[in-house]
Amino acid sequence: MSGDNVVHIVDDDEAVRKSLAFLLGTAQVSVRSYETAVTFLADIDIVERGCIVTDLRMPGIDGLELIRRLKSLGVDLPVIIITGHGDIALAGKALEAGAVDFLEKPFDDEAVLAAVRSAFSQQEQDPQND
Repeated sequence: MSGDNVVHIVDDDEAVRKSLAFLLGTAQVSVRSYETAVTFLADIDIVERGCIVTDLRMPGIDGLELIRRLKSLGVDLPVIIITGHGDIALAGKALEAGAVDFLEKPFDDEAVLAAVRSAFSQQEQDPQND
């Protein structure tokens, strides 16, 4: 995968963050982890190119609201939603809002890597989305 891109993991579940970071690390992908969407948005000015993997359900700003806020800020990083709880209807709303993919927990490692590869290739095809 492209060495310039970073996967930004935004999930309130530490075990999920660690598991995703480990998986992506084995694929030589750089990772930054954030416990909340608030901490991620606080760093938005220094966020590297890549994609975002975020949980749909989080306290405070959830994944859907995160997508809306990124759009309003003009941030065009692809967003991959991960969800448990059988949130298929909500995941559909996330896709309508602009998420590029969604994965159900527990997720398959190869599905995560494929979604990240796809998001990275979208970024490379459209470097300036202004």
